[in-house]
This record gives sequence, C-alpha cells and structure tokens, in this order.
Amino acid sequence: MSNLKKIVLLILLLGIVAGGLFVYNFYNVFFNPNTAFNNDKAFVFISSNASFDDVREQLTPLLKNVDDFETTANKKGYKIKGGKYAIKKGMNNNEIVNSLRSNNIPIKISFNNQDRLELLAGRIAAQLEKDSVDFLNAFRDETFLKEKGFSLDDALTMYVPNSYEVYWNLSPEGFRDRMYKEYKSFWNTSRIQKAKTIGYTPIEIVSLAAIVDKESVKIEERPRIAGVYLNRLKKGIRLQADPTVIYAMQKAQNNFDLVIKRVLSKDLEIDSPYNTYKNIGIPPGPISMPDISAVDAVLNAEKHNYIFFVADIERFGYHLFAETHSQHIANANKYRRWATQNNILR
Repeated sequence: MSNLKKIVLLILLLGIVAGGLFVYNFYNVFFNPNTAFNNDKAFVFISSNASFDDVREQLTPLLKNVDDFETTANKKGYKIKGGKYAIKKGMNNNEIVNSLRSNNIPIKISFNNQDRLELLAGRIAAQLEKDSVDFLNAFRDETFLKEKGFSLDDALTMYVPNSYEVYWNLSPEGFRDRMYKEYKSFWNTSRIQKAKTIGYTPIEIVSLAAIVDKESVKIEERPRIAGVYLNRLKKGIRLQADPTVIYAMQKAQNNFDLVIKRVLSKDLEIDSPYNTYKNIGIPPGPISMPDISAVDAVLNAEKHNYIFFVADIERFGYHLFAETHSQHIANANKYRRWATQNNILR
C-alpha cells in the first residue's frame, strides 16, 4: 500500500473516531438523564424578566451538570418565558429545555372575604409573580372601572370570592380582566333576573350582601336576615346595620384593624354615607367582600314580616327576630344586659 493510501486511510479512521466521539458527546449532552433530585418532580418559577443566569441559578441544585443544560439550551435557541415549569425525575437536557420553553403550568389561586382592595392585592400577590402595589394599581385604575361600570367605592364588587386556575406570571391587568369575565359569568341570566325582581342592581345586591355577611356567619340564617333588610328598604326604613357603622368608623380613622365588638349610641352619629342609621337605602359600595352564599341569600331572601333582629345570647351566632318595635326592644334589652355583665363595652 502506498504511503498516500495509508495517509488517506488514517485520516478516514481519525474522522470516524472523531465523528463517533462527537456523536457520543452530543448524545450524552442532549439525551442522558440530567436530574439530581429524588422526588418525582421539581418545580421552578421563572420571572418574566429573568436572564439566563437567573434560570441557571434556579436549575443548578436540580441538575447533575448545569453546563450541559446550558449547551443544549444554546443549541436549541431557548428563549426564556416566565411561568411555573415542571422538571420530571430522569429528564434529559433536551426534554428540560422543551419543558421550559412551552409547558407553563397553570396554578390554582383562591381568595375570600378580602374586605378591601388593599387586602385583595396582598392576597393575590402572595400567589402570583407581581407585587401587591402592581395589583392594587390595576384594581384602582379609574379608566378601567368607568369603562366597566364601576367606581372606586364599589370596585370590590367585581371580585367574586372563589378558586381560579391561572398562570403564575399572569399580569395584574390580566388578572383584573379575568376577574371581570368571572364577574359577568357569575351574574348569569338567573341571578340578573332575580336582582331585577327585587329591584336592585348587582352592585346594590353585593353591597347589601356584604352587610348580611357581616351580620351572621350562619349560612342558613342569612336568607332571613336578608329578608329583614329588604323589608326595611320596601318600607323606607333605614337599615340601621351595625357593621356599616363599624366600617364608617374604621374608614374615618383610616384604621381597618380597629376592633369594635359593641356599637354605642354615640357611634351612630358619625357622618358618613356608610352610616345606615343616618342614611336611607343601601351604602354606596360593599363594606366587605361577601361570600357567594350571602349574595345568593339576598337574591333568594326569605319572605316574612320581620323588621328587626338582635343577637341571640342563648344561641351564639344566631339572632332573635321581631316584627314589632316592642318585641325588638325586649330582645335588645336582653342583649344589652348580657353584654354589660360580660364587660363587652366596646
């Protein structure tokens, strides 16, 4: 064999070896398992503005070889997208990159009885990417509120307490828009018709439901309490609801942590549109976020002739109802004596 042939053969052999090594390394980098955890899955939360270094830092404790992941990501042209992603035990780098690229996982969030927009913003921010200031700004956007038929006084009406499936990196505006759709879905044909039959708008129904919600934790009693308030409204009698006075006092002092267990006669003089001892009708907005049960209690209020109610000292959590003022005074005096004996002075 000539020297030239030997050289050509040697070059071919070296090429085959080099090619084999390249394929072997390529396979190892792309297709060998590269997870370093024992659980079935690990989850990573990638911010919307994350850099590759941020992603690498999150993945470092989860992978055997983060450099191989980086090589694979570069070769595949991985572009970072915010969200929640799952890495399954035994995944290779190719699968990991594919997951991070396209498998943003929705999460379930929930909220209930958040009495103010500030509290709602904090509750949602604890579950999603953005902070509470961003959410609160979106909730208070007056252009949006006006467009949708709300105001700052009744903006809380739009948020129906429940559990929802959303993406972790959903923007505050996106969350707000989703809640408006849920609000429209909640106020379906049946509920709208019931509200019209009663003679009030959905915002007024929710505002009244917020009072019912505060008055009783007993779901089975709420339709009866709602019936009392609707009777008073029909007769043009002030609602005279203690929770509205408490809210008015908290709002006036800008202290919503203020605890008032007993409303005193002097408290009833506070000058506020939320004071239903002074003003006839429903307050300008909800004093809290009512449960769905409270809203439905108003829409399906019990029909009766009761005009008054007061806490029942023999069945805590429940109330005594009365049709006449004299009956109510007798019930109220029982409560006052009990409250004084138990040092409930404020």
